Amino acid sequence: MALKIRYNAPVTLTFSLICTLFLLADQYLGTGFSTDYFVVYGKNGFSWDDKGQYYRLISYVLGHRDWNHLMGNLTYILLLGPILEERFGSFRLALMILITAFVPGFINVSYYDSALIGASGIVFMMITLISIVNIRRNEIPLTLILMAGLYLTREIIGLFANDSVSQIAHISGGIMGIILGFLISPKLQVKLLQQAGQKGQVSGQRKGGKGGKGSGNGHID
Repeated sequence: MALKIRYNAPVTLTFSLICTLFLLADQYLGTGFSTDYFVVYGKNGFSWDDKGQYYRLISYVLGHRDWNHLMGNLTYILLLGPILEERFGSFRLALMILITAFVPGFINVSYYDSALIGASGIVFMMITLISIVNIRRNEIPLTLILMAGLYLTREIIGLFANDSVSQIAHISGGIMGIILGFLISPKLQVKLLQQAGQKGQVSGQRKGGKGGKGSGNGHID
């Protein structure tokens, strides 16, 4: 029986393929795609009056500085993306990527001088999002905590490094993962509501039990 290769995660694979093709064009054809079109500059280089720059608030996630930068991001994206795409669907994942791209981009042009390029914010969104949706019975896998902790630690350490990377913008991607996890996951919302309801029922039963005993002792038939 012949094995077939399945395009199992369209959004994840297409996103990764586009990033790779753009870097290939940069590295071997000298097109300057990344530096010309897929960088969002800081507040001193971005003009709100120039509407032709608005696309950069999102497009920067498709550009990368070099192969190490790209491979570091794609390792996480190709690992976590298909899981999230299967859970949420392709449309919702694409929407989450767009929102998460815009928020760090907006923060960067509003408060920082450094340019922003790469999908690190998307990676951190996926890490925190998959951690949130894997909550079961008030438990979360330790491996996911460690992965999120290591990535967050790297970003925080980077805050004190003298480089051109906007770690705050990257960290905001993680915050978006938490927010989107609660807003876009109806199953998670139902689960949390059910847990809250069960706790309320238990609390009510305990109070009702105490009240019942009291009324039984004071009742005269």
